[in-house]
Amino acid sequence: MTNTEIHQKLSTIVRPENLKIDELIRNHTYTKLGGKADFFITPTTYEEVQGVVKFAMQEKVPFTLIGNGSNLIVKDGGIRGIVLNLKNFNQISAKGNQVIAQSGARIIDASRHALDQNLSGLEFACGIPGTVGGALFMNAGAYGGEIKDVLESAIVVDKNGELINRAAEDFDLSYRTSNIPDNGDIVLEATFTLKPGNYEDIKAIMDDLTFKRESKQPLEYPSCGSVFKRPPGLFAGKLIQDSNLQGTSIGGAEVSTKHAGFIVNKNNATAEEYISLIRHVQKTVKEKFDVELEREVRIIGEDL
Repeated sequence: MTNTEIHQKLSTIVRPENLKIDELIRNHTYTKLGGKADFFITPTTYEEVQGVVKFAMQEKVPFTLIGNGSNLIVKDGGIRGIVLNLKNFNQISAKGNQVIAQSGARIIDASRHALDQNLSGLEFACGIPGTVGGALFMNAGAYGGEIKDVLESAIVVDKNGELINRAAEDFDLSYRTSNIPDNGDIVLEATFTLKPGNYEDIKAIMDDLTFKRESKQPLEYPSCGSVFKRPPGLFAGKLIQDSNLQGTSIGGAEVSTKHAGFIVNKNNATAEEYISLIRHVQKTVKEKFDVELEREVRIIGEDL
């Protein structure tokens, strides 16, 4: 199919205001990196998601799902085909000791909703900038907690466009990974089972974690957050710091002087510069300490 034909078909599946052509992805990522998406879709119903998935599968149109772009680097050449963004699915509710959050909602907001309901278990997520869907995708975690500790189930659209309710154990959640990328599931909403707690106690924990995050992390610049997974028994940031890499830059990208585990877009970096700096850090740490730093951040898209 030509792009004109694809556009015509997509216009019958989603509302025109939720379908954009040649949308700059850098406007939708925390790093402020990334070229254009051929078709950028922000659906408003689960049925629209199903329709887009089925169309993409039937016509073999490339298909990419992104969250709020907090743990994502999109290359300068952009993304071909359809890019689906679920920002309109942002509702959060509570029922008993459970919090039900749609995938486009921020996991931070889910943790705050739990606090308002005097529910404990999501405190660790109060500083994670990603969406609920993204948090499941990578089993996000911080300060000793992770999604798999509290996830009960999730509603997904599978690669065939079918709506399915999956139990937590179906996702094979482990350190910063799940089987969602391999299965091709699109998370639409998640249910977290929490424990009753005391509002002031929960808030005290969240305030402490927020202070730690804001005082240690370079939030004043665009970044993808923590770039690397923690090596067994070690700390990525410490290895990078001990390699004398803080302040090292390639173009507009720099290894943060505030937190060595972060690479910041300090001065209108390109994705190529940012990725080159990641590789330089990996190469240097390998040479100095014989440790392979594994990326936590996803890199997608095409080169220019």
